[in-house]
Amino acid sequence: MLLTITTTYQPATDLGYLLHKHPERVQSFPLSFGQVHIFYPEANAERCTAALLLDIDSVSLVRNKDRAAMMDQYVNDRPYVASSFLSVAISEVLGTALHGRCAKRPELVEMKIPLQATLSVVPCRGGEGFLRQLFEPLGYTVIAQAHILDEKYPEWGMSPYYTVTLEANCRLSELLTHLYVLVPVLDNDKHYWIGDAEVEKLLRHGKGWLENHEDSAVQTETTGEAVIEERLSLHEQRLGAVMAVLRSSGARSALDLGCGEGKLLKLLLQDKTFVKIVGVDVSYYCPGNCSQSNAP
Repeated sequence: MLLTITTTYQPATDLGYLLHKHPERVQSFPLSFGQVHIFYPEANAERCTAALLLDIDSVSLVRNKDRAAMMDQYVNDRPYVASSFLSVAISEVLGTALHGRCAKRPELVEMKIPLQATLSVVPCRGGEGFLRQLFEPLGYTVIAQAHILDEKYPEWGMSPYYTVTLEANCRLSELLTHLYVLVPVLDNDKHYWIGDAEVEKLLRHGKGWLENHEDSAVQTETTGEAVIEERLSLHEQRLGAVMAVLRSSGARSALDLGCGEGKLLKLLLQDKTFVKIVGVDVSYYCPGNCSQSNAP
């Protein structure tokens, strides 16, 4: 997952002071779910770009999970999209900039400078309209590039993924705060449990703007989700029908040829009736042996 932040404020390399990351150095930071790399693809007086590359360790995401959760972790988009992991990376690696502190150049912190942030890529089931509803009220010009699901099979249509560019004259701390709070809104599979402490932290970062922004965004998301869920209902009915037939047949084991994302397998794993479950797909083996603990 890649986030780039670009400025044309001159001298543009002052971005390094704001981020507390030197433009001539590549820095890496270990996190519990992978590595964060900070580097500058370009850095001169006219234009400077800082890049945050989040390298998710997919294996560590699977460890210590129950087997139903493992099914989702084997076939997912987590290593490739902006998610709640990005918010953690911003907080851990760019925390000083996020909180608006710069000891060497304190005057820069309060300056509104031209900034451009690009997220490659974000999942958004609500489509481009929801992305605009999320960021445009905060003063950003939003450029959303949709991506086809598979270039080899254009008939499959468009994916729910977008490359998003946000442009505004603002303080860097504002930009980072907006990303920190709002990117998880697009994440339907957050990697952590949202408790009171987490809510307080998000509200603290959103103080002064979130309370006036959340109502319209939530309304748009709810409307978009309702349309999507209606579209998915036929598939869910099919899965339910298959489960009903399997239960009524008295089967104790199941082999799913063409398991895709493993949605049926997940339902089978949750049903204690079945003692042996195996799924095979053209691209994935999900997983190799999903036997229940009491299987022979």
